[in-house]
Amino acid sequence: MSPKGSLSKRLLRSWLFRGFAIVVMLSVIIGGIFTMSSWEAMGSRPGEERLAKLKGSPQWSDGKFRNELVRHDGSYWKMTVDYIRGVDNTSPVEIISIVERTAQDFANPPASGLRITWLGHSTSLVEIDGKRFLLDPVWADRAAPMSWTGPKRFHAPPLPLDELPELDGVLISHDHFDHLDHETVKALGDRVPLYFVPLGVGSHLEYWGVPAERIVELDWWGEAKVGEVTLVATPARHFSGRSLLGMDKTLWAGWALVGPSHRVFYSGDTAMFPGFKDIGSRLGPFDATLLDSGAYSALWADVHLGPEQAVVAHQMVRGGLLIPVHWGGFDLALHAWTEPAERVLSAAKKTAVSVAIPRPGQSIEPSMPTKLERWWPEIPWSKAEQTPVTSSGLDETLEARVHALTTDVEELER
Repeated sequence: MSPKGSLSKRLLRSWLFRGFAIVVMLSVIIGGIFTMSSWEAMGSRPGEERLAKLKGSPQWSDGKFRNELVRHDGSYWKMTVDYIRGVDNTSPVEIISIVERTAQDFANPPASGLRITWLGHSTSLVEIDGKRFLLDPVWADRAAPMSWTGPKRFHAPPLPLDELPELDGVLISHDHFDHLDHETVKALGDRVPLYFVPLGVGSHLEYWGVPAERIVELDWWGEAKVGEVTLVATPARHFSGRSLLGMDKTLWAGWALVGPSHRVFYSGDTAMFPGFKDIGSRLGPFDATLLDSGAYSALWADVHLGPEQAVVAHQMVRGGLLIPVHWGGFDLALHAWTEPAERVLSAAKKTAVSVAIPRPGQSIEPSMPTKLERWWPEIPWSKAEQTPVTSSGLDETLEARVHALTTDVEELER
């Protein structure tokens, strides 16, 4: 080989090496910037003092929290393949018309004593017997630790944070990003007198600057009083964690808001389990329920209720008016974004359950329900008999009730 050819090859290898080194260096720098920007959002795992308290919970076993029923997941390989393939209509194509709100809209208390304002996904404002609580507040553009990637919200928040009326407390169901948003917590600052959270979640809040004295951590069936309203952390069937290293190190829960005249149940994220009957017996009946109805799949049927099981859960807790939540806010599953609403209405028709599906930002007073308005577009969606979702571990009676709503049956067998 000539010296000239050898030199050319050496130069080429040198350029390739330098190019590769530059790409690696830029990747490290960019990755580091993104990691630093998202590090705070990940929160903090419970420290030794808090961990000692967690270990005393009946739900704690072998280093983490566990459900009453074992959670079974479908094939992770199939989940990956299904997400790569994708489905149509998981996000809105047209702009969603919301009800824009201001603090002035809440200047006067509800005439009935109970008013529920759905702000999208699971975020809701509940005014009950003279007190006002915010549930799972998420104002971020994405349900993720990064601001540049992850599920993006379908619509702007109907109520700007700086227009939020005075609060008596914030209730958190668990620490997933679509329910606990660090940007929102930091922006709320001193405007939240008390945070009510399941065991362990306080570690995130303290890491983000919330004083310990403003955090109330409760185990399942734990209670706290705000005036005459009792807040009860109720059992749920889900999981927790903001990273793979922090899986199930904090508890998940639903919430019962029990006032002298009114009662509201919020399920948080949950699959079907027999505990709904206990919740209804001990704390019901409820004027209204806010139930996890979206982001479902047969592949993770032990994580979310889905529409049909939400209707059954509503009956089990002795609910009055059903308001489906955990839908219409972020693309978190492989079904049409309007499908939860359509299937809830279909299941409710079979069971004579009263349903309200407010537009984002709309307020509902359960004792004075407004006429149902189909504000979402008509797009293709899969019926229950096409893509049924039934949680595992149910007894024959409960499984039959769910099955009756996931097949083409006119009447639910009670």
